[in-house]
Amino acid sequence: MNGNNSYQIIRAIRGPITLITVGVLFAFQNFTRFGFDQTWPVLLIVFGLLSLMQRGAAPPRAAQMPPMPPPPRGYTGTSYSGSPYSQPPAGSNPPSSGSSTSGGAV
Repeated sequence: MNGNNSYQIIRAIRGPITLITVGVLFAFQNFTRFGFDQTWPVLLIVFGLLSLMQRGAAPPRAAQMPPMPPPPRGYTGTSYSGSPYSQPPAGSNPPSSGSSTSGGAV
């Protein structure tokens, strides 16, 4: 039995196993001293076991990087030539972020 076939079998029996479990829990409520309020954690255990079995039987996925999106329309690179912003004047140095341009002391 290959991995893909067992994966499909586990997916196919997941619903019936869940219904059988719920039926058994309600039967316990009617025929024993255990109520549904005491036995409902069994549902969580059954769901967890079925999920583990399904993951174990799942075919391995190939590790693949997603494709790179295309560059935006009109993108020409990183130069200022295509920039919609104004160009700094030639020969001027922009002020550094650490210096204060106001003449007053703080």
